[in-house]
Amino acid sequence: MNATVRPLNVLFLCTHNSARSILAEALLNGMAGDRFRAFSAGSSPRNNQRPNPLALEALQRVGMSTEGLRSKSWDEFAKPDAPHMDLIITVCDNAAGEVCPIWPGHPAMAHWGYADPSEVQGSAEEKQAAFRKTLHAIRHRVELFINLPAAAIDKLSLQRSARDLAKR
Repeated sequence: MNATVRPLNVLFLCTHNSARSILAEALLNGMAGDRFRAFSAGSSPRNNQRPNPLALEALQRVGMSTEGLRSKSWDEFAKPDAPHMDLIITVCDNAAGEVCPIWPGHPAMAHWGYADPSEVQGSAEEKQAAFRKTLHAIRHRVELFINLPAAAIDKLSLQRSARDLAKR
């Protein structure tokens, strides 16, 4: 990649920033090389700042780094000194319907809905399976996203391209 071109910043949003958005952040950062830089946040993050342990376990099982992952408020990314976001993707239906902050630079927006794996009731194995299923669904879209041609991720096309991936 040309050294003068900065990576595109992508913010994944979910209500608690403990599972789906954390999975998406880690997957994009782990798979995208230097084209993208992922972040995640929530409208009502978990107080303990720790992502769901089953999300971290699912990431580790597929060889993704969990270092530095923490639940955080989307307010961190609405501040003037925050990284400029190029694309914001909501990954849960609650966050998609919430009134979001006014994002500096008016980034493109898209919604990739996933069922909440932390809502699954049952045995430890059933809960782990739910996280693996969500991880693989997110990974599929992330693979499609990072393989989009450069023309599909220019400012005008980014929103349409990201929204189209929700259908896959």
